[in-house]
Amino acid sequence: MPHHLMNLRHVPDDEAEEIRALFDEHEVRFYETPPSRWGISMGGFWVHDTEEAERAKVLLQDYQRQRMQSQRETYEAWRLQGEGGGIWYMLRRKPLRTLAACLAIIVIAGFSLLPFIRIG
Repeated sequence: MPHHLMNLRHVPDDEAEEIRALFDEHEVRFYETPPSRWGISMGGFWVHDTEEAERAKVLLQDYQRQRMQSQRETYEAWRLQGEGGGIWYMLRRKPLRTLAACLAIIVIAGFSLLPFIRIG
């Protein structure tokens, strides 16, 4: 019976490549189903064997722990350089686009709340 190891929906290409390399390095016999373009099927990494699934899950847990740590360090370095996200960063970097997005949010919220507002 197939064992689903990991969902591939919204997984960056570099992460999927690293996982493929990890499985190849440790000789995990896996197969892959791609996610659909329209988001209907999730795709993922699969194995047939129960023992193989247990071994692959341990490898994935270690990999994901390391990836989370490295991504957190990358983000912190990026933030300390003044490249942090947020509205003030976007307002400084791309003021017209940010103001247009804020205006669009206000307009959409206004139209959404219009039926609930009593005038007069």
